[in-house]
Formats: sequence, C-alpha cells, structure tokens
Amino acid sequence: MSKKDPRKPAFDEKAFVDASSEARSRYGRFNLAIVGSSGVGKSSLVNAVFGRDWAKVGKGLPVTRGVQFYHDESLGIWDVEGFEIGSPVPPDQQLRGHLDAIAAHPGDHQISVVWYCVKANDDRLTPADIAMIRELDARGLPVILVLTKVDWIKNPITGQRGIAKDLQAFVDWLHEPVDATGQPLHVPYRRVILTSTRDRHGKGKGHGLGDLVTETLALAPERDKDAFRIAQRLNLPWKREMARPVIAAATAAAAGAATVPLPVTDAVTLAPIQLTMMGRIATIYDLEFKTMLSAGALAQFGVQVAGRALAASFLKLIPGAGVVVNAGVAGALTAATGESWMKLCELIHTGKIDVAKLDKEWAKYAPHFADVVRKLIEQRAVRR
Repeated sequence: MSKKDPRKPAFDEKAFVDASSEARSRYGRFNLAIVGSSGVGKSSLVNAVFGRDWAKVGKGLPVTRGVQFYHDESLGIWDVEGFEIGSPVPPDQQLRGHLDAIAAHPGDHQISVVWYCVKANDDRLTPADIAMIRELDARGLPVILVLTKVDWIKNPITGQRGIAKDLQAFVDWLHEPVDATGQPLHVPYRRVILTSTRDRHGKGKGHGLGDLVTETLALAPERDKDAFRIAQRLNLPWKREMARPVIAAATAAAAGAATVPLPVTDAVTLAPIQLTMMGRIATIYDLEFKTMLSAGALAQFGVQVAGRALAASFLKLIPGAGVVVNAGVAGALTAATGESWMKLCELIHTGKIDVAKLDKEWAKYAPHFADVVRKLIEQRAVRR
C-alpha cells in the first residue's frame, strides 16, 4: 500500500457544499415578472441578461399562455401574457386574475420587479397597456417600461448611437403622457429603458441592457438586491463587491486559527475555512459545482487546492514562515487563495473556462509565492 502524501490531506467536500447551500438559502431567489405580448422579445431579453434558456424563443405562434413560472435556485421568471385583443375580460381584470394566482404562491415566489415590455416600433401605449401598468402599480410592484427591439442608428462621424425621430417622439410622450385631448395621463411606471438584444443584422450583444440591469437593482427591495446581483450575468463588479467581504472574513478566521503557530502537518485545520470561503464565492457567481462535477472530480480538485495551499515547500519560500504556519501566513494564504478562486469563478461564469477542466485550469490561477508575499505586506501595512 502506498503511503499518503502528508502535504495532501484527505478532502472533505462537506465544508464546500454546506457553505454553498447556506449561502444560497441566505441570498434567496430574485423573482422578476415580465409582461408583454407574444413576439415582443421577452425570452430574448431574459437570455441576454440572465444567460438562461428556459424560455423558448418562438416564431409565429405564442410560446406562452396566461402565466408560466421558470425558476432555478437564484432566479424566478413570471412570464405573463399581454392583453389579448378581442378578449371579453378587461385588461386590468385579466391581469388582476394573474396577479392573484401569483400571490397565492409561497413568499419565495413573489415578484420583486416588473419589466413591462413594448416593441419600440409600436410607437404607442394602448389603453390596455396603460390599464395593466396601473394595476401593477396598485399592487405595489415597481414597473420598468422596457422598449424592446430598438433599431439604433449609428452616427458615422461620432460613432454614437441614436434613435429615429418617431421613436424619440414616443419616448418624449412617455415622459409626459397626455391623452387625445391633451390632458395629462397617469401612467405609473418608474423608468423607461430602450433595449435591443441584437443589432439590425441579428449580431452583437445588444444595447441598453446595462441600464436595464442597473435600474432593476435600484428598484428591487433591499432584501432581494443580492439575489439579483447573483442572478444577472452582465455586471461582474457587483459580484466582486460581494465576494471580497467573504474573502476578508475567511482571512481573519484563518489568522485566528493560527494565533498559536501551527506545524505544517497540522495546518489542515485551515482547509475547512478556505473551502467554506470558496463555496460561498461559488454561489455568488451562481455556480453549482456539486452538480457540475462528479463527487470524485470535486474531491480530486479539493485535494489539489489544499495540497497547493499547504505545501511545505511553498511555505519555505515565505520570509519568516519556517516550518510553521503563523497567523500572518495563514491569513495571507487564505486571502491569496480567495482572490485566485474569485478570478477562476468569474472565468467559469463567463464561459471562458470549461468547468470539466477545472482541476487542470486551477494550477494556472492558483496563488503563487508573489501573491502570498503581497498579502503579507498588505496586512503589515494595515497594522501600522
């Protein structure tokens, strides 16, 4: 029987998995309602902002009937049909029935923000649209009026994008809506955002989506903001802002665990702290490694991470470390590991790294000697 390498302690995935599960439970799910008629581009909008493909993009025939709910652990989408012309039920009453059905669901299904979608080239809000927006507002739901499929006009000289005069007139009317007699109309949406998910040639990443994401976060209830930051795929700095306090907390915990310097052979006590940190960061990047990797692959990866972080040969390179892990070294190792793990999660999240190759790719992004020394210097600077 071959001897085990003391530098590679057995990996217990429980700390990683439990931390990920606890974080998902704490952050909860962001539930968005998208209201609009068939063909307005609701599904394309969801795919562009959240990277989800549940809502099928259909052509010719409606792809939804009434209300459908698509969801995973971090995002819920209430797909609500717009008013059907010719229906004997008034639009506000029709929507009222849909909202009553949604309200009957548990609390973690309830709507945080509404995107009310209208095709930009419609150039108007119908009486049905206005009645439905009023009904949503009466329920206390913040409504963003999303103009979809905007045909942007690029200025050949400045390179800036603009919109056609007819659409500009529509936007101006939305800011100060009046009826046919010139009397003010009450249309209680909170923001109007112009969007496209592709250019006129069906290519590109679209425009206005960043503004839509920013306004959605601003209008979301405070309790749901972090869930939205996790669910959306467009604003990576938000995720970094959430991850860095997690790294700081783990760094402090690791330093505390090594207040009395630990022999390298006993430094495995730092592994649960580091793996808990990594599980929480994975959740922030909306990554579920337990389902992405087999148990064997996850265990193999964990051993590789712990082995690299705690290798005696690695510690010998750190000035003053010797053969023990003191508080400064433990904190620096954990901080450097957290920063490296955050970068790797971001690359997986954006599709630049295949998660199946994680055990091989980690070596390229794992913390190196210079990273740990830099963290040591930063810690000493803070203490002065």
